[in-house]
Amino acid sequence: MYAYDQYDQAMVDARVEEFRDQARRRLEGKLTEDQFKPLRLMNGLYLQLHAYMLRVAIPYGTLNSLQMRALADIAEKYDRGYGHFTTRQNIQYNWIKLEDAADILADLAKVEMHAIQTSGNCIRNISSDHFAGATADEVVDPRPYAELLRQWSSFHPEFSYLPRKFKIAVIASEKDRAAMRLHDIGINIVQNDTGELGAAFYVGGGMGRTPMIAPCINAFVPLDHFVTYAEACLRVYNRYGRRDNKYKARIKILVHELGAEEYTRQVEEEFAQLLDQGIEPPLAELERIRTFFEDPPFDGDADAEIDRSDPDFAVWVDRNTVPHKQPGYVSAVISLKPVGGIPGDATAEQMRLMADLAKDYSFDECRVMHTQNIVLPHVRKADLHALWTALEDAGLGSPNLDTVEDIIACPGLDYCSLANARSIPVAQKISERFAANGKTGTLGELKLKISGCINACGHHHAGHIGILGVDRKGVENYQLLLGGSEAEDVSLAKITGPGFDENGIVDAVETVTSVYERERQDGERFVDTYRRIGMNPFKEALYG
Repeated sequence: MYAYDQYDQAMVDARVEEFRDQARRRLEGKLTEDQFKPLRLMNGLYLQLHAYMLRVAIPYGTLNSLQMRALADIAEKYDRGYGHFTTRQNIQYNWIKLEDAADILADLAKVEMHAIQTSGNCIRNISSDHFAGATADEVVDPRPYAELLRQWSSFHPEFSYLPRKFKIAVIASEKDRAAMRLHDIGINIVQNDTGELGAAFYVGGGMGRTPMIAPCINAFVPLDHFVTYAEACLRVYNRYGRRDNKYKARIKILVHELGAEEYTRQVEEEFAQLLDQGIEPPLAELERIRTFFEDPPFDGDADAEIDRSDPDFAVWVDRNTVPHKQPGYVSAVISLKPVGGIPGDATAEQMRLMADLAKDYSFDECRVMHTQNIVLPHVRKADLHALWTALEDAGLGSPNLDTVEDIIACPGLDYCSLANARSIPVAQKISERFAANGKTGTLGELKLKISGCINACGHHHAGHIGILGVDRKGVENYQLLLGGSEAEDVSLAKITGPGFDENGIVDAVETVTSVYERERQDGERFVDTYRRIGMNPFKEALYG
């Protein structure tokens, strides 16, 4: 994984001291909240319902054990003993005191971490495939390219105050595990017929109140120009993006209103001018970065067989391990979705355990997943039973990857000042319902996502089943959506009809899964059955 050089460390250390002075002046009343707000947001500090929330960047989701332990220490020392891992591979702390914020940033800087550009109208944390470097289906490890983009975008003078926040995802396989086409810019590194690598650019995706799927504006940008092309995309947006209306300020609105063809024309024109200016980082820098992402020293003689004599262990292996490019290894997913738990939350004790397990079993590396879980990317099959035993003892052994219990949920009205309804209790009740009725395993792959408001931090538009919390005359109400996907078969879910109360939405989810069980054909996922039979059978079951 990437290690800071002297410039990275100096940059982060300087920002800590700069923010320490800003926070001190705010506490002394020398800055008003309006003056302080843009300063704290550029350092990942939000003012939520009950306290400040700090969002810490985890570039492309990669952590070592030292960093995970530091996150645990922060949770214990400055928060209430836990942290919340997010869909964009960050971690959030929900109970931060302003007087502690600079000390937290200083503690992060000691382990090569920060909270810079995790909020504000700038380029946010660069996300990627959580199985990068471990999966056999990628053409190349996308993380060096994500790291190059991180360096390019950090404190970029033109893009620190964009019309609106900006999110980039980088993958390198046909299978999309990062919701790439639902980002402002999605980049898929591809290989052409001659074996040359290039970048396919998808621009103008996003969720929120106006969900859109990004169109492909260029199917093959040579990799020695891909940063320049990203700069061209941002320049056109920065020039024409709406600044008079925050609801129309995202790049998806610009691409939609201009049309993909006209937006592409302007990007290509800008790109041609930038090529003459020679702004692309030198190839030597990419090669330097690549050295940090070389394969670990795999055991070439690792046993390819797994002893499945323990039935509970066998279920976990089937559901929570993913094939690896190296024989004798798998990627092992640590579920942060125990039955009745809060999706994405981990206690300080659990973080420390995950740090130990990463060091003992995964070459000192773990990843934050887009699905709000943690994955140990390189685990020998021979070590799986010992790993699973440790996870079970800590409440981290739930065998529910990609099932109805593997719910993505935002913090909702329990924490967020923007939310209209609570997400957490709904997620808890659904997981309890399906654990009790025994359908989790029989339903197969089913992506369920919950948002507490139209801003869609829970990605409800992209769920096979999505739930949106709304305010109906002062009462929490939940709309049910069906048919979304964030994967390579990307689609946007549609609302079934009138909403439900908290208990009713749990019943509604069970109802639509019963329709699926009745109507599915061999090998069909929930979303496949929905696409084949349409909305009507589900609506009839829900509303009569």
